[in-house]
Amino acid sequence: MSQAQLAHAVIEMLEGDMTKVECLFNPKEYTFAKTNSWPKDQKAKANTPVMTFGGGNPATLNMDLLFDTYQSTRSGGRSKDVRKEYINHLWSMMYVDDRIANNSKNKQGRPPKVRFSWGKAWMFEAVMTSLSVTFTLFLPDGTPVRATAKVAFQQVKDLKDLPAQNPTSGGVGGERVRTVEEGDRLDLIAHEEYGDTSQWRLIAAANGISNPRNLRPGTTLVIPNG
Repeated sequence: MSQAQLAHAVIEMLEGDMTKVECLFNPKEYTFAKTNSWPKDQKAKANTPVMTFGGGNPATLNMDLLFDTYQSTRSGGRSKDVRKEYINHLWSMMYVDDRIANNSKNKQGRPPKVRFSWGKAWMFEAVMTSLSVTFTLFLPDGTPVRATAKVAFQQVKDLKDLPAQNPTSGGVGGERVRTVEEGDRLDLIAHEEYGDTSQWRLIAAANGISNPRNLRPGTTLVIPNG
């Protein structure tokens, strides 16, 4: 299944400016975790402490996202600054907004609540607790056109159930095929399939591709098990 046939993941503010970031490339994987608090009642002469349930902690969601705005000048494309198109919007979700009160008594501002959703599969209402961005591709004038963002969310609304299964093809589990579309590149296909752009060589070798820049739309590629 090609990326264009998949629902795109979206991160959107639920307060303040209501900024929305649509992920051009969906995360290859995500980590969903939850912990509970069990304080120990340490009593003398006891080999095992008495465990008392202290309540549940918010669930967390962690993922890596790729943002790419590079367009080949040979095909007439014009690259855009990935910061202006995507990254700055993500940063705004970490900033304190004075218009959003912390609570009715404490009028100090805070960052907005956000929602991560992926098609109709599932959604996660949260606050963004950390964001780390690495820029990996630049134009000759230094403008960044590709970036990887490590994003961490913490739950603010109890959804009770675990998220549904990732709505991609199911992850790397065996050989499969996909059709090349206009604008596709082997490194970006490798990110979609394996979560690693350097795996383009694996796809090239499996398909006998000597020139990775010469991908023709409509070509069927074999995607080997990574």
